[in-house]
Amino acid sequence: MESKPTGPSSFIEAFNDFVFYGVIASFALVFIIYFFYTLRVSLIKDPKEKYDFINLNEIKWYKRVFFFIGLTIAFIINLYGTEKVLTIDLLFFVRGFFSIACATLVGYVSALILEFYYPTKLNLKLRKLRYTPRINPKNGHKMRLLREDEEDVHLNEGMQAAENIFSIDYDVWVDESTSDVKIEKYQGHLIALQCKNCGFYTMKVFMEEIIERNEDGTPRELLKHYQCSYCKNVRATQFTVSKKETEDYKLQKPKLKRNTGNIDAVKIDLHSTLGARKSYEFKSIEELEKFLKEFDFDKVS
Repeated sequence: MESKPTGPSSFIEAFNDFVFYGVIASFALVFIIYFFYTLRVSLIKDPKEKYDFINLNEIKWYKRVFFFIGLTIAFIINLYGTEKVLTIDLLFFVRGFFSIACATLVGYVSALILEFYYPTKLNLKLRKLRYTPRINPKNGHKMRLLREDEEDVHLNEGMQAAENIFSIDYDVWVDESTSDVKIEKYQGHLIALQCKNCGFYTMKVFMEEIIERNEDGTPRELLKHYQCSYCKNVRATQFTVSKKETEDYKLQKPKLKRNTGNIDAVKIDLHSTLGARKSYEFKSIEELEKFLKEFDFDKVS
């Protein structure tokens, strides 16, 4: 009976086979994971459901993709010089060291990108989904977003007495032809804002506290504490706690709002007939409209 070789050469041969098939498997997993996630997202038709799924899962899935990219690179490096590495010698360990170092570098850089840079791109995608006009399933008509005169937040009854409070943002969509209303809820602590210090969309709520209550004990004012995960800059913003519930929105008279959710700033250039030119920037359409009503070019020096 012929015995199997047990020396270093047999180990190297088995190792080379493992690395070769590892390259194929890990490279295939990169595409499988990416396309599976892309397909999963494309199958979600409702913008709100797609928003929630992407917000909770996209970075997690991309981390898996980068993990297998790093693993693929490590396997490829270990294929270098297979005809020269016949035993477990210095070249074998040097090659292994570089493969681990490169895989670690890929993992580290990708983690930085996904944690600090990519949220800016993700925020644009999420804002587009959040402010895409909704369709009334009853008649196929486009719905419009209601105007909110105040920056109010909402608390579920179960949250009002809890120590760890996280408020909810309501988006209210209405069909003008039928007055049908659709309410969408967004968890405030999962929404990333732009940090004014570093510019990244890495500013998130880490704590909320009720600072003032009504006479009946219900919350009146809420203080949100934000912290940037990149530069650790902190800020606090006070909000009024709304008493409105879903049924209240259905009964109120609609005040429609332009779909300006994707607008972060507005810039205009004004040219006079005498050749003068002025540039102005505004944070919203409302600020621009107010400015234009009061603007007089002749009074501008």
